[in-house]
Amino acid sequence: MSIIPEGEDLRKAVEWVSEERKFNPEKKVGKLIEEAGLKFDLSPKDADFLMRCIEENDASCV
Repeated sequence: MSIIPEGEDLRKAVEWVSEERKFNPEKKVGKLIEEAGLKFDLSPKDADFLMRCIEENDASCV
């Protein structure tokens, strides 16, 4: 069973943050989450989900 985010914007945000981390590893995760929230108009709940996925390095989130 995998955790798949609901909503196209959240899926895009997860993918975007994953890509950004590959190309900009020096960028702080909190800043990436903040940027993704603005770029994809995420709710606070979605931003929390995104943070948990990143912190847990959960491949099932994408």
